[in-house]
Amino acid sequence: MPRFAANLTMLFTEHLFLDRVEQAVKAGFDAVGFLFAYAWTAKEIKQRLDAHKLELVLHNVPAGDWHAGERGIACHPDRACAARRQPRTS
Repeated sequence: MPRFAANLTMLFTEHLFLDRVEQAVKAGFDAVGFLFAYAWTAKEIKQRLDAHKLELVLHNVPAGDWHAGERGIACHPDRACAARRQPRTS
């Protein structure tokens, strides 16, 4: 039986990002993923996930400067160090 995860970047966009966790539960999901949630700390996200008993199954690594056209920096030899310097939060 396939399992599906709600992509919180693409779904429930009428809600604030962290509030989309609850919307995923209401829609029947038990797992979520998202693209770039670096505006929130890992602790904030984990609290929401734990409160709603959701599993995080995917998140993207930093993309770099999205508005400048970057679509991922860890794979570029000249930007790999910048990817490793991303702040770690807990």
